[in-house]
Amino acid sequence: MQDSFVHKGKRKILVEYLREKVGISDESVLKAINEVPRHLFLESIFEDFAYEDRAFPILSKQTISHPSTVAEQTELLELQEKEKVLEIGTGSGYQTAVLIAMNAVVYTIERQKDLHDFSQKKLRELYLRPKFQSFGDGFAGLPTFAPFDKILVTCGAEILPTELLHQLKVGGIMVIPLGKTEEQVLTRFTKKSEKEFEKEEFGAYKFVPMLNDTNH
Repeated sequence: MQDSFVHKGKRKILVEYLREKVGISDESVLKAINEVPRHLFLESIFEDFAYEDRAFPILSKQTISHPSTVAEQTELLELQEKEKVLEIGTGSGYQTAVLIAMNAVVYTIERQKDLHDFSQKKLRELYLRPKFQSFGDGFAGLPTFAPFDKILVTCGAEILPTELLHQLKVGGIMVIPLGKTEEQVLTRFTKKSEKEFEKEEFGAYKFVPMLNDTNH
């Protein structure tokens, strides 16, 4: 699959939808979504629908999130260029690509081996290079590379993975969907001190569950 003028035109329409209908106001998020070819992170049968605000199945019975969800989560990070971001759940690599397009220094973990391999190959093909890409357990984070300015969890956690909060620097932000498998609340934690966090909630969503360990 190529990135054609038709694809680019559809991305422009998607960006206007995100700005006008969803209320995304962070221009750096919108610019990144306009740049990243979402259709290349999907199976070819979904290519014609890639720029609609829909989730699609990907490998390992996982899903690629709605573009509006990707935009909202990313906007909540309040990301600045060159910040160190830990992403839990690489998936097919689309959210990773958006973060890289925003000039973040991205560290990303995926527990599904086939998704890890797919995203690694796809990002390489597009010359989008995370600082570090890992096959591993997202609950453990990446303590070797901590602390992080921002942490983004792209799967729903029933319980708060406190180990990740330890890996956030003071002043840093973590965005995570929290709640039971049926529905999660998009939640933002801002680390005020080593033991104090501000918690904000931003509405109900449905994410694939965050699971322990790895799956070959």
